[in-house]
Order: sequence, then structure tokens, then C-alpha cells
Amino acid sequence: MDGKIVKIAELEIDPEQIDAYRALLAEEIEASVDLEPGVLMLHAVAERERPAQIRILEVYADRTAYEAHLLTPHFLKYKTGTAGMVKSLRLVDVDPVMMRGK
Repeated sequence: MDGKIVKIAELEIDPEQIDAYRALLAEEIEASVDLEPGVLMLHAVAERERPAQIRILEVYADRTAYEAHLLTPHFLKYKTGTAGMVKSLRLVDVDPVMMRGK
């Protein structure tokens, strides 16, 4: 994963707004992966027992791709649209141990 930027976003969403949040998140992920060559992977999951706890695994080609992503219209729409829904956000820089897909 040389040069790649990998992060895990840990979010707590207002349970009353979870459906609206998920719709905005899905729209943002789809646009990011489809339109940005430097966005290599965005995977969002919710804890089964606590569905308002969302985790997003983010992989970017490099720092430039990550910084460009933060300025895209679809990301900014997501950030402003979900601002009142997100109760907490922790963005964790991580080092991959093993990542593989099929």
C-alpha cells in the first residue's frame, strides 16, 4: 500500500436521522468512487446491535487524491447535508496489515 492513504472514520449518527444519513452517504460514496480515480475504496458498515454507529474504510491513491476528495462538490454536499446528523466523528489514520478483495 505504498504511498496510499488509509483511514477509518468512526461516526455516531442521530438515530432519528439514520435513514437520511445513509441516503446521503450512499450518494457520496457512489460519486466519489465513480468520479475520482484517486478514491480507490470506500466501504461503509453499521454495527448490527447499534446501527447508528457507522464505520467507513477509506483508501486513497495518495495524499493529493485525499486532499482533492475533500474539495469535491459531492463530498461538500455530504458534509453540509449531514452536519446536523453526525453526533461524533473520529477519523483514524491506519496502516494496512493485509487488505485483499475478490
